[in-house]
Amino acid sequence: MGRRDEAGAVTAETAVALPLIAVFTLSMAWLVSIGITDVRALDAARETARAAARSESSGDATALGHRVAPDGSRITISRSGGAVLARVSSPVIGPAGLFGRWASFHVTAEAVAAEEPSW
Repeated sequence: MGRRDEAGAVTAETAVALPLIAVFTLSMAWLVSIGITDVRALDAARETARAAARSESSGDATALGHRVAPDGSRITISRSGGAVLARVSSPVIGPAGLFGRWASFHVTAEAVAAEEPSW
């Protein structure tokens, strides 16, 4: 039996594995970006709902929400039955702005607060 020459086998295996590792790393970075955007949108919705429930104007409450929300977020406030609903829709921008032009994924967060009585 002849012995086969295995020179270059590690190089070939690395050439196959490296793109997979890069795709996996990028995917994990996207998941982290989605999670961070979701948390920031939820925080913005809570702040907006609390401010609106304190009888602040919708403009003031929305401005407070925009301070917390990710860039490009849309904030809406609705009132019904003694409750205030704040909804925040935020675009997910990839890690370090990567694929920013193609960011078509949005997260939406909602928060409800009971309106406080006005004296």
